[in-house]
Amino acid sequence: MKIIEGGVTAAKGFQAAGLYAGIKKGNKKDMAMIYSRTPCTAAGTFTTNIVKAAPVKWDQKVVYGNGTVHAVVANSGIANACTGEEGYGYCRETAKAAAEVLGVLEDEVLVASTGVIGRQLPMDIIKEGVKNLVPLLSDSREAAMVAAESIMTTDTVKKEVAVTVEIGGKTVTVGGMCKGSGMIHPNMCTMLSFVTTDAAISKEMLQKVLSADVQDTYNMISVDGDTSTNDTVLLLANGLADNPPITQEDEDYQCFAEALHYVNVELAKKMAGDGEGATALFEAKIVGAATKEQAKTLAKSIVCSSLTKAAIYGHDANWGRILCAMGYSGADFEPEKVDLYFESAAGRLQIIQNGVATDYSEETATKILSEKEVTAIADIKMGDVSASAWGCDLTYDYVKINADYRS
Repeated sequence: MKIIEGGVTAAKGFQAAGLYAGIKKGNKKDMAMIYSRTPCTAAGTFTTNIVKAAPVKWDQKVVYGNGTVHAVVANSGIANACTGEEGYGYCRETAKAAAEVLGVLEDEVLVASTGVIGRQLPMDIIKEGVKNLVPLLSDSREAAMVAAESIMTTDTVKKEVAVTVEIGGKTVTVGGMCKGSGMIHPNMCTMLSFVTTDAAISKEMLQKVLSADVQDTYNMISVDGDTSTNDTVLLLANGLADNPPITQEDEDYQCFAEALHYVNVELAKKMAGDGEGATALFEAKIVGAATKEQAKTLAKSIVCSSLTKAAIYGHDANWGRILCAMGYSGADFEPEKVDLYFESAAGRLQIIQNGVATDYSEETATKILSEKEVTAIADIKMGDVSASAWGCDLTYDYVKINADYRS
């Protein structure tokens, strides 16, 4: 696998565009489009929140149907959530507007929205935005970056990644972009993630590989414990790499799965590290677990702990908060056997040995915890399974951002 510079236009045949349509204040780009002239097989995973936004319902209908997909239209600024039948109708109108300009069927267009809940989409602006996006479609690197910028809400940076891998003697590319900064919690979040690939792969295998990988990537991040109404991950494959079609869980499937996993992990980490007001990406890694579920439960409990997140912001090696979060996670372990380490670019330091604090240097600990990426590693000595979860520190700015989000 080779990491390359790119995003949603890295794979053959994919174009993208972004612009300011007029949905948001301040001339900030607020609409994006992804397009493949070649029809795509589509897979998707969506929010587990019972309150599902209209675009989630539209996309579920399209993705879980038997047809193909040509395009995705996304807007930021308004979530089109809790908008009733009118909001769902606007999804259809958006898809129809794109379909007419692109020369495809409306059921071949996916839609996505992010922003304020409860407001209806300004359809005159949306339709005009769709028309203006199409002439801008390009497979250039710049087009991908503009599209990534156009789906941001409270994000401070655009989020993209791409890789290539050899499958069946052909170069297959997987690239993606995402947005997500707040209302982020395991079981998906206020996140939109769009991943494109030129791999030839069956719909069954595409959905299978995505559904499995989401469990160890997007579902292992948390910023604030709130599960959104709009979270959506879409994976489109147009087959232009001309590799032997992946139709079963063989070596080619595993190779593709590894490439997809890298892309999804990197996008997930970018969202966690760009949590609203965050100054650091915080990773919790459990090693020595007896089962995967045990490791995941413990890791997620640590990154979801508000007290632990606050300690990371303060560069404070308050290890008791981590052990406490593990203790109420619901996973069984023996506290008296736990070894705990803090690790970053500044070094690695053992904080606990067999459940008891070591004679560590607070000064060294603070130095390690002052980096932009910090990891807490807990060895529970019960087996050989590991899992990681990602979050961020909890800062004053998180409250400021969300206190006046609508204004």
